[in-house]
Amino acid sequence: MYSLNKAGERTFYIDSPTNMGVYLINDRDACLIDSGNDKDAGKKALRLLEANGLNLKMIINTHSHADHIGGNHLLEERTGCEIYAPGEDCCYTEYPVLEPSFLFGGRPFDGIKTKFLYAAGSSAKPLETAVLPEGLEIKRFDGHSFAMAAVGTPDGVWFLGDAVVGENILGKYRVSFLYDPGKHLESLDRLKNLEGRLFIPSHALPQEEIKPLARLNKEVTLEICEAVLDICASPSTCEDVIAGIFDRYSIAMNFVQNAVIGSTVRSYLSFLHDKGEITADFKDNRLYWKKA
Repeated sequence: MYSLNKAGERTFYIDSPTNMGVYLINDRDACLIDSGNDKDAGKKALRLLEANGLNLKMIINTHSHADHIGGNHLLEERTGCEIYAPGEDCCYTEYPVLEPSFLFGGRPFDGIKTKFLYAAGSSAKPLETAVLPEGLEIKRFDGHSFAMAAVGTPDGVWFLGDAVVGENILGKYRVSFLYDPGKHLESLDRLKNLEGRLFIPSHALPQEEIKPLARLNKEVTLEICEAVLDICASPSTCEDVIAGIFDRYSIAMNFVQNAVIGSTVRSYLSFLHDKGEITADFKDNRLYWKKA
């Protein structure tokens, strides 16, 4: 782990809990794609670059979740590199307290202000085609986050962020974080048609063919939709649905999981409500959801 692996003539990746990409802008300068889950990951990435005679000039964050921007602050301080993130996630990268605040739905308490949800801030700028080093391209695959960009290199390598998660993670946890299940499903359909030689998700091994993993992610997303509908066969509060999902998939409840999976369940409820598959109504000053 934390080794520099060649993926193409100018493309490398660093295997870590959150895989990082490396693209050689020229013989001396490198662009890092995501910076790992904390400052230690950033330190290890920087050591690898320096050991190979490379200067870090730019970080592209696929999105703003803490395990993707955790090394930003340290790397920015030590190298002065520029940092870019897509869409709304640019704001979350610069002001990362927004992530636990969004997940909790209010001021976050200490139990969720951990490195898993709350990274150090960095001076992020909007990720646009005009700022990319020559040869790189970006495509948006939103849904897991507000805005998420996959980054492609001239070597036919795509760094996918969390557009898909690995089969091992789906098998173990089943429910993974989503901001917008509808957009996520659309992104998975488009991802199946993405052309490339190698696809590197942040939390899976590199894939020569992305269609099977995209298909599995879609199947699981639809499965969670059905699970929510099953729970809502009788009127259920949001907390009822969250508890039902935790019980069904044997997820161990803790503060972080409650915030992450709780937010995801609310997103599924919104998605299914707006499709007309679930109704929402108040009784005794409580909001109840019911299968239509």
